[in-house]
Amino acid sequence: MAVFTEVSFDQAADFLHALGLGRLQSLEGCAGGIENTNYFADTDQGRWVLTVFERLSFEQLPFYLRLMKHLALKGLPVPDPQAGPASSTLVHRLCDKPAAVVNRLAGATELAPGAHHGRALGQMLARLHLAGRDFPLQQPNLRGLTWWNETVPVVLPFLEQAQRQLLLSELAYQNHLAQDSAYRSLPRGPVHADLFRDNVMFEGRGEQARLSGLFDFYFAGCDTWLFDLAVCLNDWCIDWQTGAGDAVRAQALIEAYHAVRPLSSQERRLLPALQRAGALRFWLSRLWDLHLPREAAVLKAHDPDHFERVLRHCIEYPQKPQLAVPPSVHS
Repeated sequence: MAVFTEVSFDQAADFLHALGLGRLQSLEGCAGGIENTNYFADTDQGRWVLTVFERLSFEQLPFYLRLMKHLALKGLPVPDPQAGPASSTLVHRLCDKPAAVVNRLAGATELAPGAHHGRALGQMLARLHLAGRDFPLQQPNLRGLTWWNETVPVVLPFLEQAQRQLLLSELAYQNHLAQDSAYRSLPRGPVHADLFRDNVMFEGRGEQARLSGLFDFYFAGCDTWLFDLAVCLNDWCIDWQTGAGDAVRAQALIEAYHAVRPLSSQERRLLPALQRAGALRFWLSRLWDLHLPREAAVLKAHDPDHFERVLRHCIEYPQKPQLAVPPSVHS
């Protein structure tokens, strides 16, 4: 991720030693991303990711860290936050900011995924949603509709007229959708909300690739599970040059999800609308990060035009999944 807070080798060594995680051998700042400061830290007891949080507060962080701990205990391949030897707390302090340490997952990201990668992701995403049903904490998706309504007026002055019209029109559509009774009845629970291809790890190559990890849960919150699925479709199943959807990859991902947690008829009907919501969310956050950046030692803002193209394709060419519903599922 971007490096906003410089952590020295000695600071990291003392921090990790105090947590009982061993003697620090190497420390490397991670570039790529825009929210938190991340370091890869190897000790004589393991490989870790050290995160210093730049926006999230001490009060907000227990939701994210306890969610990861909850999912890890359920057997999902997610980072497992580490507590200190004399405490059960998962939120620590470093450089006078909130910090956490998790185990470093095995594998590598797949930036050119095929249908088999999408199938693995679909199954794992459904497992994640089901595993989170009994998670006791509640927190809304902080980059959801409320944030969209607050942020659109801030970025509008930076846009051309056609972009302003699109943004305002889509925001009005999503506000209307949020009042629809079918939308309000959609299944909900903890969601990752940012499960892009660079937040998923695989071991192996080609058809033999095995999903080995999901990470970066710091946009997680409680929202519709369908929104989480839509976010994945908008990244894993689109053409990067045009933003157009890839029907083959999308069908593979949706069918795999549906096989683990069958989608209701309302979910299938509303999926195109939630794909528009997912595209709006990331277009808007990228506009925010581009035009209102924060200082960082290592920082590269993502291109907002990509999700403008995705949104336009979602509006013009909505795709509804063709799925068979098992007889035992009433929708």
